[in-house]
Amino acid sequence: MKINFKNLTVQVLLGIVLGIVIGFLFPKFGTELKVLADIFIKLIKMVIAPIVFFTIVIGIGNMGDLKKVGRIGGKALLYFEIVTTFALAIGLLLVNVIKPGSGFNTKSVKGGDISQFTEQAKESSHGVIEFILGIIPDNFVGAMAKGELLPILFFAVLFGIALASLGQKGKPVVALFEQFTDIFFKIVNMVMRFSPIAASGAMAYTIGNFGLGSLVSLGKLMGSVYATMFLFIVFVLGTIAKLYGFNILKFIAYIKEEILLVLGTSSSESALPRMMERLEKYGCSKSVVGLVVPTGYSFNLDGTAIYLSMAALFIAQAYNVDITIWHQITLLGILMLTSKGAAGVTGSGFITLAATLSAFPVIPVEGIALLLGVDRFMSEARAITNLIGNGVATVVVSKMENEFHPSAELQSTKPDKSISA
Repeated sequence: MKINFKNLTVQVLLGIVLGIVIGFLFPKFGTELKVLADIFIKLIKMVIAPIVFFTIVIGIGNMGDLKKVGRIGGKALLYFEIVTTFALAIGLLLVNVIKPGSGFNTKSVKGGDISQFTEQAKESSHGVIEFILGIIPDNFVGAMAKGELLPILFFAVLFGIALASLGQKGKPVVALFEQFTDIFFKIVNMVMRFSPIAASGAMAYTIGNFGLGSLVSLGKLMGSVYATMFLFIVFVLGTIAKLYGFNILKFIAYIKEEILLVLGTSSSESALPRMMERLEKYGCSKSVVGLVVPTGYSFNLDGTAIYLSMAALFIAQAYNVDITIWHQITLLGILMLTSKGAAGVTGSGFITLAATLSAFPVIPVEGIALLLGVDRFMSEARAITNLIGNGVATVVVSKMENEFHPSAELQSTKPDKSISA
C-alpha cells in the first residue's frame, strides 16, 4: 500500500515517531524542542476565542426560535452531567478493584515541587458561588484577550439571543459573522500545516525530560488510567452511540486526524476548530455544533473526570489512607464541581487535582508530587477521551433534535447503517 506523505494524519504520526526517537537519543536537545509545541498551541489559542464566540452567535442567530436554543442547551448540559457522573464513578470503581497505589513505596519516586499547583489552586476559587460569578465576565474584551472560555460562552449566548430576537434586522450581522468565521477557519487551516512539527517537538520534550524509564515505577497507575478510559470509550460511549444509531469505532476512525493531533500536543484545545468543522461534515447542524462543542470543552471533560477520581484514590492508597464509601461519595460530589471548567490544556488537570484535595483534606495534597513524572503521559489519554466524548455528545444532541443529516460524501463512501439517523 502506497503511503501518502502529503496526508496530515501520516505527517503527524511521523512527527510523533521522530519526536520519540529524538527525545530518546538526544534528551537534552529534545527538551528544548518544547517551544515548537508551545508555538503551535499559542497559534491555535489565538483563534479559539473568536471562533467560539462567532459560532455560538451564528448558531443561535440562525435558529431564531429561542425555545429551541434553550432546549438544545438544556439537553446538552443534562447529557454532560449524566455522562461525567458515569466517568467519575467508573474511575472510582476500577481504582478500588485494581488498587494501583497499594504497597506503593512513596520514597521510591522523587518528589517534586508542587507549590506552583497548590498556589494556583488556592488562587482559583472552586465554590459554587465563585464558579457562577466566574462565568460572568468583568468585561467582554478582557475575557477575549485572556481566552477565558466560560465567560466568552456566557456573553456569546446573550449576544446570540439578543440578535435572534431582532428577527430580520439581525440577519446582516449573522451574515457578517459567518464571513468572519470563514476567515478564522482559513487561518486554522494555515496553522494546521505546522502541526506535525509541533507534535514532534512535544514528544521529543516528553521523552527527553522524563525518559522512557520514568514510566516503569508508575506503570500500574498509567495502565489503570488508560484501561479505564478505553473501557469508558468502548462500552459507555459505544453504548450511547449504538442507542443513537452510529458506530463508535467508525466515528473514532473518522476523527483520527484530530485524535493524533491531540496525542502529539497533549491538548484537546489544539483540535477544537478542526473538530467543529469535521462534525459539521459528519452531518451535525452548524447551530448544534456551535452550541454543544464549546460548552462541552468546559462541562463535558470525561477523560479529566476519570483521571481526577483515579489519581485522588491512588494517592490515598499510596499513603495508606483509609477511604470509606462515604468519603468516596463526598469526593465524587467535590469532583463533580472541580472538574467543570478545567480546560483541556496540559497541566490544568494537576491544578484541578490540587484544588480537589485541598477541599478534601482526608487525602494529603503533597501526594500529587508522586504523579509529576508521568502526568504528561496521562494527559494525552484524558485529552483524547475528552475529544471523543465531546464529539459523541454533539452527534447525540443533533440526533435528539433531528438536526443530523449525513453528508453525501459519507454516504457515498460505503453504505453504513450506523451513520444514518
